[in-house]
Amino acid sequence: MPTLTVVIPATDRPWTLGRAVAAVERASDAPEEVIVVDRPQRLGPAASRNLGARRAAGDVLVFIDADVEVHDDALARIRKAFDADPALAAIFGSYDEDPGAGGIVSDFRNLLHHHVHHQAAGVASTFWAGLGAIRRDVFLELGGFDELRFPHASIEDIELGMRLYADGRRIVLDPSIQGKHLKRWTLVTMTKTDLLRRGAPWLRLMLEQRSNSTALNLGWANRIGAGTSLLLVVALIRRNVSLAAGALSLLILLDRKFYRLLWRRRGARLAAAAVPLQLVHRLTSVAAVPVALGGHLREKRRPSRL
Repeated sequence: MPTLTVVIPATDRPWTLGRAVAAVERASDAPEEVIVVDRPQRLGPAASRNLGARRAAGDVLVFIDADVEVHDDALARIRKAFDADPALAAIFGSYDEDPGAGGIVSDFRNLLHHHVHHQAAGVASTFWAGLGAIRRDVFLELGGFDELRFPHASIEDIELGMRLYADGRRIVLDPSIQGKHLKRWTLVTMTKTDLLRRGAPWLRLMLEQRSNSTALNLGWANRIGAGTSLLLVVALIRRNVSLAAGALSLLILLDRKFYRLLWRRRGARLAAAAVPLQLVHRLTSVAAVPVALGGHLREKRRPSRL
């Protein structure tokens, strides 16, 4: 059986760190090694994970965020997956359907992540480092996370996943590998993260690599939803009631499985609040397009450095 090293980036010393470490230690198939990277301070998560990986002795690196409380069987599932499939390079899971932070925005954002990952189970073309594992030799061979490009929390895991996929490595999304997300979200932090830390950087990466990925949030249903959300706003501005009603109906239809999940887990209050929150989320992805395109064009105009 492969040996596991858990790496937890925690240079900002979050209040959730103790719970994250305790969950790893009480897991049914505990790892051989746990590395908490809490120094130097203000080191970004990409660099922190790389530092932990260089110190690690395990065959498989299991990256767990400091605000994720893994389920008891998560590490056992990871170990068994690598043992059963020698060709498996990386595997990642999802948040569970019972977020730990509380509050409407936090519940919405964390359950949205859960829903997206469960809809995309199977062979993947990306990676997630919130609760994801990769063979250490593969990780080192590919150079780890790009800590120069991503000095702050961003899409460093997605970029690594794209390199893994381009190199012909096998990646799997297994949503049965779960952890409870303890992060507290506000509308401001959600919008800022979706626009500046994820949406725009992800689209810039696709422009640079001329990729047309439909992984996770880039699926066609999400693209149609983004366009329909923009149409809804235009209809409201023009006071076109019939067009607005049609656009809203289509949005609810597209996300009906997600709303059923919210109703089942948190009731009618969250399901109702999720409609405008999902609209904000969709419109943020629309706003990311000109931001990404502008950054891409500025980068291309810069003189190359010899």
